[in-house]
Amino acid sequence: MKELTPDIYKRLHTAFGPQHWWPGDGPFEVMVGAILTQNTNWGNVEKAINNLKASGVLDPLSIYKMDNSTLSGLIRPAGYYNIKAERLKAFVGYFIKGYSGRVSKMKKRKTEVLRKELLDIKGIGPETADSILLYALKRPVFVIDAYTKRALSRHGIIVGKADYNEFQELFHLVLPEDVALFNEYHALFVRLGKEFCRPKPRCDGCPLYPLLPQELCHHVSPTGW
Repeated sequence: MKELTPDIYKRLHTAFGPQHWWPGDGPFEVMVGAILTQNTNWGNVEKAINNLKASGVLDPLSIYKMDNSTLSGLIRPAGYYNIKAERLKAFVGYFIKGYSGRVSKMKKRKTEVLRKELLDIKGIGPETADSILLYALKRPVFVIDAYTKRALSRHGIIVGKADYNEFQELFHLVLPEDVALFNEYHALFVRLGKEFCRPKPRCDGCPLYPLLPQELCHHVSPTGW
């Protein structure tokens, strides 16, 4: 992985260019988006966020005071809306009680403390917590998602049933602590996963196909598995 990391990033960036991710008007909207994007695509999240904006309630206090059924209705496009309403309310409760709903107060805490606090909130797992840390709070924490796991596994960079932390450590060990780099690199993996490294891969034209180890080439052809 250490010797492949710069080449992987270079190939992805050359192929796709800057991704300008994460979309969102301000840190709080990014936090909301990180929770709503669980198990759905970003297009559906945008519809839910637009509903919150149109109703004038895309702020911590409004969501905190809102009853779950009203919130569920507004975020319905994001799917699993009853569950996500509970998760969003749990997060906002933490945000208001712990930090008065102010990102500036949250930013004064150490990354490891914030990460533990976020993971203690019901319904927030490592990917969501790290998305909040990286994209909303500008902390150098590499986000691991299904796209990244799939690409690394298929290329034999990590094998077996590695957990989230093991995947993340691959990047933390070899990359400088650079928020912009982590942001761009993660976004490039998302682009790769959507266009080429799908559940049924489309290897023809994939920028990472030339890096596929020889011992794995018999499993993959340039047009798929």
